[in-house]
Amino acid sequence: MTSELMSLSWVTALTAIMWMPYILNLIAVRGLIDAVGYPEDPKPLSPWAEKMKAAHSNAIENLVVFAALVLIANAADVSNATTVLACQLYFWARLVHLLSYTFAIPWVRTLAFAAGFGCQIALVLQLI
Repeated sequence: MTSELMSLSWVTALTAIMWMPYILNLIAVRGLIDAVGYPEDPKPLSPWAEKMKAAHSNAIENLVVFAALVLIANAADVSNATTVLACQLYFWARLVHLLSYTFAIPWVRTLAFAAGFGCQIALVLQLI
C-alpha cells in the first residue's frame, strides 16, 4: 500500500469514528429511548456536541474530494514527496479541525481547514 493510500485509510478511519462522542452526548441528554426514536420535542445536544457534529459533516464533505484525489493519483501512478506530505498533513489538519471546531478555538479551526484545502490543491497540482 502506498503512503498516500495509508493516509487515506487513516483519514477515513478518523472520519468514521467522529460521530461516537456526539452520539453518546445525544444518549446522555435525551435518554436511550428518545435517542433511537423520533421524539416530538427533542432536547438539544450540548454545545460542544453540536459543534462536533458540524465538524463531522464538514469532514465527510471534504473526504469525498480528498479520497477522489488520492485514488486518482494512485490510478495514475503519481506518487512523490509532495503527494506523500500533502496526504500526511491532511490527516493532521482534519484532526486539528475537529478538535478546534469542537472546543471553539478561534482562528485555529479556519487555519486547519485552510491547511487541509491546501493539501487538496497540492494533490491537484501534482495531477495536472
